Amino acid sequence: MTDHARTPGPAVHQKIDTSVPHSARIWNYWLGGKDHYPVDEAAGDAYSAVFPGIVTIARSSRAFLRRNITYLVNEAGIRQFLDVGTGLPTEDNTHEVAQRLAPESRIVYVDHDPMVLAHARALLTSTPEGATAYVDAELSDPDRILAAAAKTLDLTRPTALILSNILGHVADYDQARTTVTRLMNGLPPGSYLSINDGSRGTDADYEQAQDAYNETGAVPYFLRPVDEIAAYFDGLELLDPGVVSVPFWRPELTSTAPEPIGEHGGLARKP
Repeated sequence: MTDHARTPGPAVHQKIDTSVPHSARIWNYWLGGKDHYPVDEAAGDAYSAVFPGIVTIARSSRAFLRRNITYLVNEAGIRQFLDVGTGLPTEDNTHEVAQRLAPESRIVYVDHDPMVLAHARALLTSTPEGATAYVDAELSDPDRILAAAAKTLDLTRPTALILSNILGHVADYDQARTTVTRLMNGLPPGSYLSINDGSRGTDADYEQAQDAYNETGAVPYFLRPVDEIAAYFDGLELLDPGVVSVPFWRPELTSTAPEPIGEHGGLARKP
C-alpha cells in the first residue's frame, strides 16, 4: 500500500457545481481556507450576518477534534483512524495531528464531494512511517466504506471512527443512528467513536440561521437536540465528561473560561 491512495467512486461525483453553495466549501471559508467559490463566500457571509458565532463554532469543532485525536493517540494508544465526512483540508487535519504524535498512524478519509476529492489527493499526504488513503463513498453506504478502509487499515485492530459535523446532513435521524451502528459493528472491541454535531437548545440565533440556510437550496444540515446526539453513543463507554458543548470537552488550560455553543460532542470506547 502506498502512503497515499484514492479509491475511485461513481462518475456522477466528478462534476463540481459552482452555482450552489456547498457546506464543505463554506466551512473552509469560515476556517480561513482558500478552497471555495464566490457563491460559498456569499452564503457564508449571509449566514454570519445572522449569526456571527458560526466562525467560533467552526473553529471550536476543529479544536475539539484535535483534542480527541490527541487523547486517542497519547492515552488510548490508537494508531488507526477512519474519518468519514472529511471536508476540505485546512489545518490540523486528522492525519496531521495523529502523525505529529505517532508518525506510524494510518488514516483513511471518506467523502464524496469532487472538490474535496481533488484537494485530498494533493494535500492529504502521509509520513513515510504511516499511511493516508482516500475513499470516494457516501455516508449512506457503510459497507462500502468499511470494505475500502480495510485496504489501508487492519480492522481487526482498534480503530477510531470520526464523524465530525456529518450526521446533521442525514435528514432521517433513525437512518443516521443506523449508519453509526453499522460502521461501529465493523470495528473491533477497543475501538472508539468520536462525534460532534450542531445542536439545538443552546443558541436560538444559531438555529434561526441554520434553518434559513436550509431553505436556500443548498444541501441542508439539521441541528439536533443534545439527547439525540448522545444517543449515537448508546452501547458504548462514554469518556468523561460525556456529551457536552464542545468547548467543555477536556479544554486546554487557558486564561479564558469556555462558553457553551450550539455544537455538542463526545468520545466513547467500544467494549
